[in-house]
Amino acid sequence: MPKTLTDWIDLPPVWLALCMLVVWGFDQLMPWGLFGPSGRQAGAALGVIGLGLMAAAVTQLLTARTTVVPRRQPQTLVTGGLFAWSRNPIYLADALILSAAILWWDVPVAVPLVFGFMFLIQHRFILREEKVLRAAFGPAYTQWAARTGRWFGRSLR
Repeated sequence: MPKTLTDWIDLPPVWLALCMLVVWGFDQLMPWGLFGPSGRQAGAALGVIGLGLMAAAVTQLLTARTTVVPRRQPQTLVTGGLFAWSRNPIYLADALILSAAILWWDVPVAVPLVFGFMFLIQHRFILREEKVLRAAFGPAYTQWAARTGRWFGRSLR
């Protein structure tokens, strides 16, 4: 578990919450009205998909008896199920949830925040996690990484 306040703050759910707070703040400053009722419906759908994806990925990791906490040493390389389609389904779920908030609160100016969030997560967490997985699981990780996209996608290799 995180030991210091900084360790607690520097976790993906905290970054997601901060980004969502920014979106909410934009919503409070100026009503945009671009997406309208269909934006709320799409936002609700994306939010449900994101939460479902997150719950399923967490369940899959816990079933495999490995960690869901960044910076902890994984016990198992999970490559099936959701992890056959995304090496980072929980982070993908975070991006979907942030996108859902943008649609729900109707804040089109915040769309670039999704890409900024993904960049931040990739450089603060994913790249380090990849090094740890490569060191721990060697060729098995390399094969999985070659056929499964970092965010989403599958190669036919």
